[in-house]
Amino acid sequence: MAYDDAGIGPAIVFIHGYPFNRSLWTEQMEALTSRFRVVTPDLRGFGESEASEGPATMNRLAQDVGKLMDHLGIDKAVIAGLSMGGYVALAFVKQFPSRVKALVLADTRAQADTEEAKQTRVQQAEKAMNEGMAGIADSMLPKLLTPETVSKRPEVVKRVRDMMLKTKPQGAASALLGMAEREDLSEFISTIRVPAMILVGREDAITPVADSEKMHSKIATSHLVVLENAGHVSNLEQTEHFNFALVKFLDRVFA
Repeated sequence: MAYDDAGIGPAIVFIHGYPFNRSLWTEQMEALTSRFRVVTPDLRGFGESEASEGPATMNRLAQDVGKLMDHLGIDKAVIAGLSMGGYVALAFVKQFPSRVKALVLADTRAQADTEEAKQTRVQQAEKAMNEGMAGIADSMLPKLLTPETVSKRPEVVKRVRDMMLKTKPQGAASALLGMAEREDLSEFISTIRVPAMILVGREDAITPVADSEKMHSKIATSHLVVLENAGHVSNLEQTEHFNFALVKFLDRVFA
C-alpha cells in the first residue's frame, strides 16, 4: 500500500475517490502540513498500490486504512474522504468509531446504489477489464467537472484524466464491484457523534447537493459547505475555498 506521510501534529487521513489516487490531495497536504500530520494513501488497486481480485468492498478498504494507521502508529485521526473515499470514511467510522476524531465528507452520499446503478457499475467493471481506462476516463470527465472547467481549465482536465488513466483496470473493476455492494448507511449516520464537515460542489452531477443535505440533516454534529462553481471534484476546482473551509473546521475541532 503506497502512501505519503508528512507534517507533525494531529493526524488527518485523506482518502481519494474513484478512479483517482493520492495525488488528488496534493494541495490539501501542502496547505496543512505546517500544523498537521497528513497521510494520503493509495487505496488498493489505485496509484502505486497493488490490486487484488474480487470486490474491493468499502469495509475492506476501510480496514486497509486502519492497518496503515496501525503501521504508522496513529491511534486516532480526522478521516476525510471524497466520493468513494467518503464511502470508505463512513465504513471506517462504523467499524472503528473510537479511532475517528472528526469526519470530512466531500462530494459523497450515505445511501446505497439503486439496482440500476449497481448494474451500471458491473458493466463499467467489465469495460475496464476488457478495454482499459481511456473510454471510462473520457465518459466520466464531463460528469466530474463543471462545463466551465472543462472548457477553460485544461490543466485541471488533464490532471483528472491522467489520474484516471493511471488507474489499474483490475483496481477499477474491484472498486466498482465493491461500491455496488456497499450497504445503505442512511440511518447509521444519525449515530455519528464526532464533529463532521460536509462539502459539496454546487454543480456536482454525481452526488448532488441534495445528497449532502440529507447527510447534514441526519448528522447532528455536521456543518454543510456548498462550494460554488464546483462539480464532483470540488477540492481541485475550488481549492482555495475548499482549503479555507477545511482549515476553519480543523481549527474548531482542535480548539
